Amino acid sequence: MQPTAAEVRAAADALKNAIDRHLEAIERRATGQGADTDAEAQVYTAFNEMAAAGEVYDELLYDVYDEVTPFEVPATEGGTGYAGPERPEYLSVFMRRDYVVVDPRRLRGQAQRVTELDPETSGAEAAGAHEAAGGSLHAALGVIFGEFDPDEIATRHKEFGLEEGDATLWVAAADEPVEPGEWLAAPFEAVDAERVICRFDISDAFDEEDLGPVR
Repeated sequence: MQPTAAEVRAAADALKNAIDRHLEAIERRATGQGADTDAEAQVYTAFNEMAAAGEVYDELLYDVYDEVTPFEVPATEGGTGYAGPERPEYLSVFMRRDYVVVDPRRLRGQAQRVTELDPETSGAEAAGAHEAAGGSLHAALGVIFGEFDPDEIATRHKEFGLEEGDATLWVAAADEPVEPGEWLAAPFEAVDAERVICRFDISDAFDEEDLGPVR
């Protein structure tokens, strides 16, 4: 049965109430009312209730009006809860995007155009770079990903002969800034799930499993 506009309004009201309860729980914890463990548990429960209410509202909004909300709340029910600092001062952002090379010729052609426009190479050096980008897929990928930032490649992936796969981005709290070069040898080695503040996933699997719109 198709949801009604009244159900969307009721879901919106339920989300507003859940937001109020979440804020009240945070305020009680901040003012020291009740035991610390109880206050923390109340915040955690209110958080999950708000996330559930937000999901219901988002799905009904999409079903009735073909619209989505501009935010996502990371789900923690049944998983690891956030155990990092309440007011994080330092952040680590972990990102992964997968691609399929569907048109190698287009990829090599774009890489060659980049080498042609590079003002820092000339003569034999430019000719060598141009030839390498047009002949080796590895060299072409190095040129493209060295010239364009990840967001631009994600936006223009079809121009480069690529097809998007799954993508995920995690924002985690850190205790202190690290020294330059400290984690470069193993950048994704130590992701602490209990310090993940928010997480955003994109996957065709969401459509296949009928989990609602991909955002």
